[in-house]
Order: sequence, then C-alpha cells, then structure tokens
Amino acid sequence: MQSSSGITASIIGALAIAGVSTLGDFVWATWIPRHRPIYGLTHGTLLFLCIGLFLGMLAKKHVLETVGGALIGLLAAGSFYLLAPMAGYSIMFGVWFAVWIALALFNERLNARPVAVRATAVRGLLAAIGSGVVFYLISGIWFPFNPRGWDYLAHFAGWTAAYLPGFAALLIRR
Repeated sequence: MQSSSGITASIIGALAIAGVSTLGDFVWATWIPRHRPIYGLTHGTLLFLCIGLFLGMLAKKHVLETVGGALIGLLAAGSFYLLAPMAGYSIMFGVWFAVWIALALFNERLNARPVAVRATAVRGLLAAIGSGVVFYLISGIWFPFNPRGWDYLAHFAGWTAAYLPGFAALLIRR
C-alpha cells in the first residue's frame, strides 16, 4: 500500500471503528444495567471482529480477518478480565498496547508478507504508543457516568483520534 492510500485507509478505518466504538459506548450506557464479564468479552470480540473485517477488506481476505480480529478481541477482553482483579482498571492500557502489536502481526499475515519481526514489532509499538497515548487522553469520556448527558459526538471524535495513529502505523508504507 502506498503512502497516500495508506493515509486514506487509516482515516477511513479510524472513522469506521470510532463509529463502532461510539455505538458500543451507547449500548453499554443505555441497555447494560450492570457490568458483567460476558458483556465485555462480547464487546471486545465484536469490536475487533470489525477491525479485522476492515483490515481484511484492505487485504481482500474476508473470512480470515473476521475470525482473526474476533480472536484478538476475545483474547484482549479475556486478558483484561483475568488481570484487572490484580492490576486494576489501568491494565486496560497494557492490553491496548498488546492489541496493537497483535494487529500489526495479523495485518502482515493478512497481506501475505513475510513477518519481518523487527519491522512488525516497530509498527506494532508505534501503533500502540500513538494510539495508547491518545486512548489515555480520551479515557475520561465515560466520567462522570451520566450516559443521558454524554456528548456522543465527543465520544466519536475521541475514538477517531485514538484509532488514527494505530491504523496509520499499520497501513502507511513508504
């Protein structure tokens, strides 16, 4: 993928997945009265199924990406629920980092490129750091917990900003 098409794909991916994440915020706030791990596992699986679907559409592979993305999301959500009792909710940021590294590996495989461990690790780390910093900066969007007063346009803008550096690190090539 050339640089300009990588930029376009990064923007489209960030907007699309921000829409999915904002919808997720709305669903959590509107219809889920009590947080339960099954909801988080489902949310993570569906969200990353969408990310996998997007990456797979770019690679013109439509089955592998859905399964791979969903598996990454399920493992990420499962890791969060396994580690949160020991490390607290801040472990979410560590899981966010790991997810982007996994997505970098997954994206290389989807595009039938031999996985150059160093280059893939760098892409994954750049995605994790760029996206992780913005994710941390927007993480206050859920507080105070007042879903009826939330500005979902602000959620969408925040999610777009959080996903853009991750997709850019994965998709922009020289």
